[in-house]
Amino acid sequence: MSISGTWNVEISTPMGKQSAILDLVADGDVLTGTAKQGGETAPIQDGTTSGDNATFTLDLTKPIPVKLAFNVTASGDALSGDVKLGAFGTSKVSGTRA
Repeated sequence: MSISGTWNVEISTPMGKQSAILDLVADGDVLTGTAKQGGETAPIQDGTTSGDNATFTLDLTKPIPVKLAFNVTASGDALSGDVKLGAFGTSKVSGTRA
């Protein structure tokens, strides 16, 4: 199953768990889409995909400015992986298809 679709994700961060909605679109090996969290929408950047695996970045401005770098894998209706939180280390990300 493709990584394309809408995903409800949760990221474990030093500030607690953060929820977001990812709208991902895979076209060949290119990944585009958006992330929505707390009333803000950010475009997926530098997105690539290979099979059920994807990498992409997001530039967030709230609650603090930070660049997030995702490395995730879709398995059916589940999404899992890691996200580098700028200078705040790496955390786990998990999600389900909406």
